Amino acid sequence: MIKTIIIDDEPLARSIISEYLQHHPDYEVVAECNDGFEGIKAIQIHKPDLVFLDIQMPKLNGFELLEILDEQPQLIFTTAFDEFAIKAFEKNAIDYLLKPISRPRFDQAILKFGTGYQQALPNSTPAKITESIEAEEQNLERIVVKNGAQIKIIPVQQVIFLEAYDDYVKIHTKDGMFLKNKTMSSFEKQLDPKNFIRVHRSFMIRVDQLSKIEPLEKENYIATLVSGDKINVSKSGYARLKQTIGM
Repeated sequence: MIKTIIIDDEPLARSIISEYLQHHPDYEVVAECNDGFEGIKAIQIHKPDLVFLDIQMPKLNGFELLEILDEQPQLIFTTAFDEFAIKAFEKNAIDYLLKPISRPRFDQAILKFGTGYQQALPNSTPAKITESIEAEEQNLERIVVKNGAQIKIIPVQQVIFLEAYDDYVKIHTKDGMFLKNKTMSSFEKQLDPKNFIRVHRSFMIRVDQLSKIEPLEKENYIATLVSGDKINVSKSGYARLKQTIGM
């Protein structure tokens, strides 16, 4: 049996997918979830072969769910809008279904998955999926991180500065530091440039957290934040900072 999970905040959408799957006896629905938090737990418990994943959901949306997963199952996305997401996922997911979902279109997606499943085709990693989103998504409003067994949602207004750390980024907030498996370049593309400036290859600061900036050596500078943290500022970073805050 092909283990399947449906993650969608709309009961009608879950019901339709479940009903359509009854016409495919090789598929077993092992869980139905109405938000991203339930979806993550279900994926960890059941380790499904296929997930029908809605994009726009309360609490934790489909994009954020993917960022949290360590291993990603095969995916068929479902969405009622957000055309940019459809374009982004065409190359990374098995398929996408635009609501309202018709039976012929659903069967086409199942056939598409069945071919890949039989050939054991690997799906894209969560990192590749999220990289596709980043080209379209801007002005990030919150950052979702995995904090031990818990999931924490950090509004960007609570971020003091970001620090590159190998393959991760340290997110410094008043509540402490959190690690995110993402690149500084990704954050640079997604965070509002009016509020966040990359002042060094290893640092990005929230502009309103800057207290003062002083020369260091050889056209390098040191920035002091309201929190008291000292941040290295490169020549190019200093130029960006000057341009943004009108120094």
